Amino acid sequence: MLINEKKIYTPDNSALLEYKARIETGEILVGRELWQELTRLADDMSNERYFYDTADALKRMHFMEHCVRLTKSPFYNKPMILMLWQKAFIETIYSFKMTEESAEKGFSIDRFKKILLLIARKNTKSETCSGLAETELFIGNAGADIVCSSNDDNQASIVYDAIDTMRQLIDPRDLDTKRNQRFILNKISNSKIFKLSDRTRNKEGRNIDFAIIDETHEMTTNVIAKSIEQSQSLKDNPKFINITTEGFVVDGYLDEELRKARKIISGEDTGIAAERFLPWLYTQDSEAEIWQDPRTWVKSNPTLGAIKKWGYLEEQIDLAKNSKSDRIFVLSKDFNIKQNAAESWLNIEDYSYKAVYDLEDFRGCVCLGAVDLAETTDLTNAKILLMRKDDKTKYIYSHYFIPEGKLENADDAAAGAKYKEWAKAGLLTITDGNEVDLSIVADWFYSLFKDYKIKLFKCGYDQKFATDWISRMGEYGWTRESKDLIMILQNADTLSTAINLCEADFKHQLINYNENEVDAWCLKNALIELDRKGKALLVKKERIRRIDGAVTLVILYETFRRCRTEFMQMLK
Repeated sequence: MLINEKKIYTPDNSALLEYKARIETGEILVGRELWQELTRLADDMSNERYFYDTADALKRMHFMEHCVRLTKSPFYNKPMILMLWQKAFIETIYSFKMTEESAEKGFSIDRFKKILLLIARKNTKSETCSGLAETELFIGNAGADIVCSSNDDNQASIVYDAIDTMRQLIDPRDLDTKRNQRFILNKISNSKIFKLSDRTRNKEGRNIDFAIIDETHEMTTNVIAKSIEQSQSLKDNPKFINITTEGFVVDGYLDEELRKARKIISGEDTGIAAERFLPWLYTQDSEAEIWQDPRTWVKSNPTLGAIKKWGYLEEQIDLAKNSKSDRIFVLSKDFNIKQNAAESWLNIEDYSYKAVYDLEDFRGCVCLGAVDLAETTDLTNAKILLMRKDDKTKYIYSHYFIPEGKLENADDAAAGAKYKEWAKAGLLTITDGNEVDLSIVADWFYSLFKDYKIKLFKCGYDQKFATDWISRMGEYGWTRESKDLIMILQNADTLSTAINLCEADFKHQLINYNENEVDAWCLKNALIELDRKGKALLVKKERIRRIDGAVTLVILYETFRRCRTEFMQMLK
């Protein structure tokens, strides 16, 4: 090995330099962060501390393109033809060598041990790295331990199962390889691939050569990642490849890794650990450009047009314009723009429009109901939904309950609460003592029938604190057994669709809540938060900022969604 031999790489013989050159000419568009990193890497080719040898990279790319087959429709069993960005990425990982360490060892020591690939969803990140792991299994070091890791077994299985499918397409009769319950094994070299997740016992004591850790945006801590890194300490050329999109966890493992990556890209961090860390970030330069110039979408989606469909992304953008939860999810997952863990559900203009009605106009009508039954000292809310035939507007009538002790102890004035004023206006009932007698909430539903002949058809409720309310509702003839009362759990799986439907109706001014001031206060306080699946739930930022009215409205919408057909047939 002639380490001191100098080679002049050009765009004709280096995928990295070709990628950079085509970006310079404007043929390929990338974000500022990736451009800065590519410029830094090109400069490092002339740094005496490294030498650049593409042999290992070319060997792996040749195997990937001539042996590895794709695993997903519509490309199943087709050859893995690498795009230029993939070639540049793989070449960079394997071609930078440490000059002094290689001379001391007598063989090439790779510069990069740790790699971070941040790329939007559906851009082949899992398939690319599965193919790379497959390559390591077949032509990498003998006796290597290769790991597929993530938060849980299901997520880790995405890459692991893709690798196994690729293996079966290469070796369908299991002549050279096999899979058992614990790992995938190369019978010739004794290299194996296994899974490691947060649920795996005994994460320590491993001896890992090559690791792919997927979707790290969900990790709150670095437990898994640190276990893998420590297990690689005895290896000469370990690889730790972190592949992910952006997510919703604030100050989690990915945020910390991205802070490190961006310090490296900017030149702020030039330490030893930074030198061995390769950040490869497909990011937008601003949120504004997403809405203003679709051509920029390729910055975070390098396969757009070739793999990821323009039409799909256009649909996602259209959804994002009309739904807060869709906007948060799309910006994070399709454009790698970090979103707050929770942000305001509605804009003020969404619910601040002129809309009033007289409850007397609905005398003798049928309604749907919902309650958010609070703890002893909290705000409790009950709502009904009324509609007219051939009228899409949903008329919401609402009443609140709060114990007198709440006013004496803490009236939430700092958060904008005006409980005494609202009570005088007839929007709220102040009950005696330190807790709300929830049977009074049931009495309110009966009072609607007694005073206006408005008949409650179905009523949604959350299971918490519901015992007394259910008992009193039963006295009036509304029971769970007859399915008059519908338990609706307050979780994202249950309420996400209702939240989106409610938001859409607000934007189209199809909700008339009679300008109830308490409702408006709760809507203002409500934040929307997404779970790992992109499903929405309403949360509050501070304890004193009540969102009970907003939560009850969503429960009411879920009740409507479940009973819509029957309810609409009963309208006058």
